[in-house]
Amino acid sequence: MEFISLLLVAFLFGGMLLFSLGFGTLAFKFLDVPIARQFIRNTFPFFYLYVFSVAIIASSTLVFKNFDAFLLVFIIAITTIPTGLILMPEINSASDNKHKRKFVLLHTASVLITLAHIAIAGFALYLLK
Repeated sequence: MEFISLLLVAFLFGGMLLFSLGFGTLAFKFLDVPIARQFIRNTFPFFYLYVFSVAIIASSTLVFKNFDAFLLVFIIAITTIPTGLILMPEINSASDNKHKRKFVLLHTASVLITLAHIAIAGFALYLLK
């Protein structure tokens, strides 16, 4: 079970890193900006579902094996809920309504949350070594 826990946390870490740094960057590099924006907007619900699902499964395998790693991964799962269900729609609304300042503030918050999630998952991996 320890190996499965390690794989799941690595899957969480790698998936978040790839989507955040690779996928978004490449979408804007290879697609026209309006198409890239719509594409990214349509894929983010799947990203948040991925993060939540993998974090819940990973944390459930860690609860009795490594409590510190469990807490870290569980925090990722729990904080993904308001990020995906509240913050993301607010970002979309600000963008749609041309509220640039609000969009920048909310988007920056979502980027910082995602970077924190990546760092937390990385530290959880460190704890599982």
